[in-house]
Amino acid sequence: MTDAVTPQLAPRAERRLCLSIAPEIAARYPDCRTAVILALGVDNSGPWTETDAELSALEAEVADGHRHMPDEGHPAIAAWHSLLRSFGTNPRRMRPSVDALGRRLAKSGRLPRISPLVDTCNVISLRYTLPTGGYDLEHVRHGFALRYARPDDVHIPLGQPEERETPLPGEVVYADGQQVLTRHWNHRDADNTKVTHTTVDAVLFLEDCA
Repeated sequence: MTDAVTPQLAPRAERRLCLSIAPEIAARYPDCRTAVILALGVDNSGPWTETDAELSALEAEVADGHRHMPDEGHPAIAAWHSLLRSFGTNPRRMRPSVDALGRRLAKSGRLPRISPLVDTCNVISLRYTLPTGGYDLEHVRHGFALRYARPDDVHIPLGQPEERETPLPGEVVYADGQQVLTRHWNHRDADNTKVTHTTVDAVLFLEDCA
């Protein structure tokens, strides 16, 4: 279910990079794939000229009608909606990340500029209709696990560092021990592992379930 590249790292860093897939998730969703990219020594303080140009080009293509953001009729978006429904999530309320990002661009005509690495993930996500997310490796303690939520899990939602959420029973999450990194598979990231301008080492996930 997963394609991963394992570089030569210190033992502690290797543990933090590890991605495990719960057997029941792998069995239930055999067609899903996750590509893992490790970015070390990144200067994320900006700017990245190529990324800035790609963002502007993408916005221009949407503005002049040469590109339309995929909706629920697109096979990739439809596949993610079906996947979220399969474990009880309403994808029109908790949209998969690529769907939410595309709708934002279609509505506002502009994408947010967050940091060069995050902006690059957004370009990739929309160009290829692939949910793409990043995590600051420095703040990952145990490693990544794609599994069902547990009663003692805690999620700190992105942009709300004072909030604490408990994922729903049966919800599929990425977790680092008891810390939930992403809810509803790829709907909402955690604030405490987000990529920022000070991020140096990051892990990127590119996901496909079509």
